[in-house]
Amino acid sequence: MSMSTEVGQAWDTASGAAELDLGEQTVTLLRSRLPEVAEQTVRAIIVQVPAYTDALSGPIGANIRSAVELALGAFLRLAGGPSAAAAGSPLAPALDGAYALGRGEARSGRSMEALLAAYRIGARASWRQFSRAAVENGLPADTMARFAELVFAYIDELSAASAAGHSDELATTGRVRERYLNRLVRSLLAGAAADRLREHADRAGWRPPAALAAVLLPSGHAPRAVTSLDDRTLRTDELPGVPPDEQSEMTVLLVPDADGARRTAVANALRGLDSYLGPAKPWTLARLSYLRVLRARRLGLSQIDGLIDTDEQLTALVVAADSDALADLRRRVLAPLADLRPATADRLAETLRFWLLYRGRRDEVAQALHVHPQTVRYRVSQLRELYGDRLDDPDTVAALTVALAHPGPGTVAG
Repeated sequence: MSMSTEVGQAWDTASGAAELDLGEQTVTLLRSRLPEVAEQTVRAIIVQVPAYTDALSGPIGANIRSAVELALGAFLRLAGGPSAAAAGSPLAPALDGAYALGRGEARSGRSMEALLAAYRIGARASWRQFSRAAVENGLPADTMARFAELVFAYIDELSAASAAGHSDELATTGRVRERYLNRLVRSLLAGAAADRLREHADRAGWRPPAALAAVLLPSGHAPRAVTSLDDRTLRTDELPGVPPDEQSEMTVLLVPDADGARRTAVANALRGLDSYLGPAKPWTLARLSYLRVLRARRLGLSQIDGLIDTDEQLTALVVAADSDALADLRRRVLAPLADLRPATADRLAETLRFWLLYRGRRDEVAQALHVHPQTVRYRVSQLRELYGDRLDDPDTVAALTVALAHPGPGTVAG
């Protein structure tokens, strides 16, 4: 609800109140009966509006009672005489309360029709009590008529304020909420501070999970993936760290709680979608998961069933974390093969890799290389001639294992 609208409505009601003189005795009587009027009004609303049935003892009843008491109290202050009406101040808190009530009803999933019905019934119930007190005090007929006009004009303004709050809240859960969600996911990928992330999540009405896992996949596959994932999954096509010409082709999802038993379900939903699934990280640290899927994509790791689960590729990711250092390490540990023909050097390096991985079990090495065990025996003999005692040195074995753990092009040359 805009401030200009509030001011305009307040001025109309204040003008009407300025023309009304109930007299001090009548106002005092009405104030004395305010608790009774408020209680009768609340009971009438709860009994006659189905949406509020049996709500008297619950939070809905508390909200209704608070709103009624605030509205009636503000009205009596406004109707207290020309000086109070001219100030106009009593109306602002009531309008603010009505606006907040409308937003709260929208958040609770109730329609504006229920709230408008509550206002109509509340107006009748309160006027019944107020008019009875005014008649008892001998208020003239023309003053009674003006008093009735003010009561119902006031209720109309409260209704309008609540309707504006209800509408604004629905907008927040629609287009405005979408903007808040976009801001949240951008902040997550940028690694914003935890306090800022919590603020964005609160504004968007997004309930944070314990953890988030990033998923990178072609934009065309994103709709299919989202239908099978948690409904709190966040999505963006703005990818920091990805070249602009590639951004239009890729989408990032941030999937809640993709760990433990749930990770299997998430992975199954992503199979066949050319996707990269990052680790589940505390939700405020989702950027770490995003950076990992970017690294996995840059490394060009082989997909299995259209999916790379980075939790299954940790060795490759660690070994390739510093590609320049890895190339230097390979050149150093494979130096004994440098003078051989490239094809021979590559065959021996490949044999050495599997020999280390299978801890010298010749038959298994032969099966992995698709060669005869005697071929493995011959190649290992060549390697021992080239390396000598270094193949029995733990430091050399560790360096060779790391250097050859993730095979890549140019094994010997690096």
